[in-house]
Amino acid sequence: MGEQPLRILTCGDVKGRINDVFNRVRTIQKKSGQFDLLLCVGDFFGSTPGALVEWQEYKSGAKKAPIHTYILGAASQETLHFFPSTDGCELADNITYLGRRGVFTGASGLQIAYVSGCQGLQDPAPAHCFSPKDLTQLVEPLLSNNKFRGVDILLTSQWPRGVWQFANSPEVNTKVCGTTSIAHLSDKLKPRYHFAALEGVFYERLPYRNHVVLQENTQHVSRFIALATVNNPEKRKYLYAFNIVPMKSMEISELIKQPQDVTENPYRRMVRDQPVSSSTDPETTSQFFFDLSNKQHGRGRGQMDHGRKRPSDGGFDRQSQGDSLDLDRPKQPRRPPQPPGPCWFCLASPQVEKHLVISIGTHCYLALAKGSLTPQHVLVLPIGHYQSVVELSSEVVQELDRYKKAVRDFYKSKGQRCVLFERNYRSQHLQLQAVPVPENQCTTEDIKEAFMVQAQEQNMELMEIPQHTDLKQIAPPGTPYFYIELDSGEKLFYRIQKHFPLQFGREVLASEVLLNIPDRADWRECKQSREEEESSSKQLRDDFQPHDFTLED
Repeated sequence: MGEQPLRILTCGDVKGRINDVFNRVRTIQKKSGQFDLLLCVGDFFGSTPGALVEWQEYKSGAKKAPIHTYILGAASQETLHFFPSTDGCELADNITYLGRRGVFTGASGLQIAYVSGCQGLQDPAPAHCFSPKDLTQLVEPLLSNNKFRGVDILLTSQWPRGVWQFANSPEVNTKVCGTTSIAHLSDKLKPRYHFAALEGVFYERLPYRNHVVLQENTQHVSRFIALATVNNPEKRKYLYAFNIVPMKSMEISELIKQPQDVTENPYRRMVRDQPVSSSTDPETTSQFFFDLSNKQHGRGRGQMDHGRKRPSDGGFDRQSQGDSLDLDRPKQPRRPPQPPGPCWFCLASPQVEKHLVISIGTHCYLALAKGSLTPQHVLVLPIGHYQSVVELSSEVVQELDRYKKAVRDFYKSKGQRCVLFERNYRSQHLQLQAVPVPENQCTTEDIKEAFMVQAQEQNMELMEIPQHTDLKQIAPPGTPYFYIELDSGEKLFYRIQKHFPLQFGREVLASEVLLNIPDRADWRECKQSREEEESSSKQLRDDFQPHDFTLED
């Protein structure tokens, strides 16, 4: 073959630990010789003050990257300020931002396709998200070339949904991991290597075919590799080294060799006549599909085929062939989503304990928390079946905010601070917990510090997010997270990676430094009899009445 292979390193979420990565690269290069490129997926920058200081050393030229480094754009709102524009540019000597989406072709002919950020719904999408249009504009020019076989490398921050099908299993919750749009993108682009991050784990999938045996000509195989976060406590792999000869320089016979452990294509089911029919897919409100073939009548090349959810069954209706989707069409009123099975918190469910209900609005309701930390510990819940705050429609969010304000005012009238928290992990129905903490017992700063310290002890990095940042911008539907809101308006956020202590919020609030009731950290130890619960609810209902906006004319 004669062509000298390129030596490439890829890296997962750096999160501002730039010195750590480059020190590791130097060590590797001392042992194994020079590499040609370092490709970084996921979040390169961090939101801590230390990360900013570290970056300034490279930006100012005081330090220099030891290798040509190419990074993706922001995958969260907090790190957007590091990127001067959505177009690719050099950020520092030897460190280049590839851009929002595109194809980078090196001097050797190596072709690298890339998409920055997380999936967004709007078009134009927020700066840290990609839109359906971004994906179409990336794919369309490539597929318009009759000689297109695939790209050498695909870089995305998010995983493709379902990549684990027919293969070895990753250490992630497959019900909420990945996005279908990236799966479709990967299926179209047929990358020889596809790298992703954001999930905090290392996963090297078995190689898969890009053709149907005995029905299509043999094609090259694809390999998907997800990388962990730099210097993660579990010592998971965050750097991956490999050699590659650009596809355009290879003999076909060499390119299409099939390894013994090759599997079926994990995406084929998704891209047939019905791209998605699973009611368990978490992206029910944010999926889009694109078909760049000419098989559909009346649809222009590159036009989107948007998935639309039917609230009644959780499935999707496709637009009929030849129809275009009118995004300006007024939405019809829809009834709240229905649960797939029994739910203890859907108000219409026979399982709900109605004697705990304090107030009922149009879209939300307030209830005494079962096994409450204090007599005024309440839950704000949607009436319909939503799993988390980020999945709520705008009218539900508006009423949820009214309840939050009412509860804050209620606590304030009692000389108490309000702590709101949500755990979107191993929970079926959204429960926004509201817990009062006496003002004379601790300050808001004390509460914030207690959460930060306890999180640090459990190797969790709570991130402070801007007060006016919408949670949807940093946690797309399906993302497991823990979220706290203080009465000062400060917000703390943790993206759950793998294991998470289910009672974390209660444990911090019950600790000696805050409420000093450590024996009440577990709600199961605080259960009351039915009569006691009815009495507590009635008392709370009467106390809350002056603040209950649902009683207004």
